[in-house]
Amino acid sequence: MNYEIVIGLETHVELETKSKIFCSCGGHSEANEPNDCVCPACSGMPGMLPVMNKRVVELAVTAGLMLNCNINRYTTFDKKNYYYPDLPCAYQITQLNHPICTDGCVTLNTSKGKRDIRIKQIHMEEDAGKLVHGGKSSFVDFNRTSVPLIEIVTQPDFHSAEEVVLYLNKLKSMFRSGGISECEEGAMRCDVNISVRPEGSTEYGVRTEIKNMSSFEAIEKAIQYEAQRHIDAIEFETEELVQETRRFDDASGKTFAMRNKETEADYRYFPDANLMPIVIDDEWLEKIKSEMPEAVDEKAEDYKQAGISDKEIDMLISNNKISKLLDDTVALGCNAKDAATWILTDCAGVLRKDGKTLADLTITAEKLAAIIKMVASGDINRVAGKKVLIAVIEQDVDPVEFCKAQGLDRKVDTSAIEAIIAQKIAENPQAVADFKAGKEKAKQALFGACMKELKGAGDPAIIKEILDKKLENS
Repeated sequence: MNYEIVIGLETHVELETKSKIFCSCGGHSEANEPNDCVCPACSGMPGMLPVMNKRVVELAVTAGLMLNCNINRYTTFDKKNYYYPDLPCAYQITQLNHPICTDGCVTLNTSKGKRDIRIKQIHMEEDAGKLVHGGKSSFVDFNRTSVPLIEIVTQPDFHSAEEVVLYLNKLKSMFRSGGISECEEGAMRCDVNISVRPEGSTEYGVRTEIKNMSSFEAIEKAIQYEAQRHIDAIEFETEELVQETRRFDDASGKTFAMRNKETEADYRYFPDANLMPIVIDDEWLEKIKSEMPEAVDEKAEDYKQAGISDKEIDMLISNNKISKLLDDTVALGCNAKDAATWILTDCAGVLRKDGKTLADLTITAEKLAAIIKMVASGDINRVAGKKVLIAVIEQDVDPVEFCKAQGLDRKVDTSAIEAIIAQKIAENPQAVADFKAGKEKAKQALFGACMKELKGAGDPAIIKEILDKKLENS
């Protein structure tokens, strides 16, 4: 019998704010030591009241608009009750009755065609702390407590690990591009609800939830393992399937039971009387819409029209900082395809030799545009441009002044090139003889000697052309 996998996701995304959701403490990424970004409010001290962070609402609305959701103008908070050491108040402030966004949709381009994934809701909530286990003791770090999250809940519309990973990658690109979250280092975590059923059936199977997964690779492996476990249980009665929460173990590639799956009633939700309802009026909503970035799909299409390859587009879309650098450079009058090559190939190459990545790139659009324009206009050649780029990245020099100081901005006339080529041919008679004997590498050696003497000045294509003519006549 063939089976269909049915998956729904609950994705928790940590928001890019300067402070926590209900107090002025910095986000946990600012913490240097355990419990050094904690105050009486986020540590649950008696008598302390939460104060809503307005920026959290704006980012949640932005996420909802990106995912084609309805924005609920009236939204409230609720208390979700459970006892755990990393939850100091013994309840989590979240949204149940009036979430901020509902009924959205995301379209995926899968190997089997387009798939629409329905978004049930997006709600705001606070994060819990972190338990650190060591030896015979466990410690609690409250730095993460009350860090603002949005939780994106889908309908059970996924039917493969491929679709899940495509969806999460799309969320990651959208949220990075929109300044909502960097989605790194635990800032994007996913609960996977999975069941299987006979192909063609409309009834749902027994559902299990795999908790707190942050690696896309691990999510893919967990789905594959869990789906097969369910099929084996149905086909061969290897075990009795029960609704439960499980964890995925990277080392073994297996999931293990943690506890029975809680229901909504177990959490005893009730409205949070300490937080007033939030009303989003027309003016506020229009302001948020006016600050929305260009949609990721539209931006990708713009890049494609500019001649940028699909692989390069994926790299740009997934990194908001680099995408913005490209857009700003193009806005200064540079060709988009050319600028993308300079960023993704040349800049990346300079950083790579020092063990860095494009995330460490600090060059400004103004300086990058100056280099690109000097090369495009013929003021300097590509080799000299690369030298300038290295100096700008490593020393933060002014590219125009650096060119002048190094003599790279001088256009070498043809007569000067011819003189140097004639000199190198005269100095290397053996190389000339080897070339005439059919050894192509000998010509490359002469070309390298000429380039070295010219110190990066002159167009390599012109130098090669003159060298070829000189060798033919020698």
